[in-house]
Amino acid sequence: MDKQSLLEVQQRISPFIHNTPVLTSQLLDEMAGAKLFFKCENFQKMGAFKMRGATNAIINLTKEEQERGVVTHSSGNFAQAISLAARNLDVKAYIVMPNNAPLVKKEAVLNYGGLVTECEPNIKAREQASQDIVDNKGATFIHPSNDLNVILGNATAAMELLQSLPDLNFLLSPVGGGGLLAGTALAAHYFGNHCVVLGGEPKAADDAFRSMKSGHIETNISANTVADGLRTQLGDINFPILQKYVDHIVCVEEHEILKAMKLLWERLKIVVEPSSAVAFAVVLKEKEYFKNKKVGIILSGGNVDLETIKFS
Repeated sequence: MDKQSLLEVQQRISPFIHNTPVLTSQLLDEMAGAKLFFKCENFQKMGAFKMRGATNAIINLTKEEQERGVVTHSSGNFAQAISLAARNLDVKAYIVMPNNAPLVKKEAVLNYGGLVTECEPNIKAREQASQDIVDNKGATFIHPSNDLNVILGNATAAMELLQSLPDLNFLLSPVGGGGLLAGTALAAHYFGNHCVVLGGEPKAADDAFRSMKSGHIETNISANTVADGLRTQLGDINFPILQKYVDHIVCVEEHEILKAMKLLWERLKIVVEPSSAVAFAVVLKEKEYFKNKKVGIILSGGNVDLETIKFS
């Protein structure tokens, strides 16, 4: 992995994604005591950064693999990302979703052309259903976060930010499965100027924080957090990248996530999902650490069910 290969990834996927806007707010800067730059992946196609990794993963398949299709298991953004990316590249997408997934998410996948298979709502059932499709259809499995091509595609969000703002002191993203934070860290390493990378994580699902402390991948017994996109855990491909290139991870409480999300809705006038607000919550929590610095924040997505959204 080097700078040139990341630039090639960026060039390869650019016809299929948006170079998303960067927003600022004088009021939020004053609240944080720092200069903040929000990279708005909520404006990405299908509403989240995952479009980048999904597109890069499918593009990197051989012609024969593309003809047999791809499969993933997801109830959220990656299901939509794989479905849309596959449609754009004329590839079949088989999506395994738990049978209790919100109807709005299932409909979004179907609208993007994904072929949905429902299963029981547990990881064993998801993995078995995915394996059955691999065995029967010859489709290639693509993991939502623990896949190098997914990680490299994700890196392009931070690359775009650093290409426009090369003198950022800090760069933050939320961490769940680790695919976005790993990509962000690689981008900062190759394109930043001594840019320090931090992850933000809910205290209620702090496996990445504990993993960085212990040196091996930890798991959560429960993950009862409003940041539903961050309930997954690290993998053996992205974790070594975090260990090498991420300075540390900061945990935030549920009320801090909700406060940060409300501020983003109110002050930036944008719709972001709770997971997106976690990195901003870190900046508000650790004001002294970021004081008078230039801080880039990846807002990971904006796919929320407005019927269930709560700000307190």
